[in-house]
Amino acid sequence: MLKASYYLNTDVVFLAKDLIGKTLCTRINNKLTCGIITETEAYVGIIDKASHAYGGRRTKRTETMFSKGGVSYVYLCYGIHRLFNIVTNTKDIPHAILIRAIYPTKGIEEIIKRRGLKFSNNLCVGPGKVSQALGIDLIHNNLSLTGKEIWIQDDHIKIKESDIKTGPRIGVDYAGEDAKLPYRFWTTNYNFKINIQK
Repeated sequence: MLKASYYLNTDVVFLAKDLIGKTLCTRINNKLTCGIITETEAYVGIIDKASHAYGGRRTKRTETMFSKGGVSYVYLCYGIHRLFNIVTNTKDIPHAILIRAIYPTKGIEEIIKRRGLKFSNNLCVGPGKVSQALGIDLIHNNLSLTGKEIWIQDDHIKIKESDIKTGPRIGVDYAGEDAKLPYRFWTTNYNFKINIQK
């Protein structure tokens, strides 16, 4: 499990890239499910027009973003999808990282059951799919990421620097120039699939 101090790093863009290859795990309803993080997006708080906290906006929904780094930020998108984010940096600096995709490694049968689909490389590609696969819902907002329900661990998955791609974030056209920032990171290197376990 990553230490609490990991999430206090002040460079959210660095962390978003560094999380590629780490393993996101949940133990919900006593079901352990895990997946290797393969796509992320960084959101740089009050100066980032794509962030919910842009301009220092504090609402019932965004208040979690102003927490000390190391907690979950889960919100409802389009009234349908639960999106899982990681809050980073120190208290009152609302940096966050959206987990956009994972490659399932543990609890495959449970993940398939939750998703209602057969196993494929795209089973958990898309932030709404990630939360559904791992059983993450709105009740899991503002949870410690060093607890027993949701955590991230380093399983020493080796991904070459050249296999990590960088580009603009998705679905944030409203952010103007900030929509073009290279804050999305992803890999399609699935050589690590030999590690999957049921």
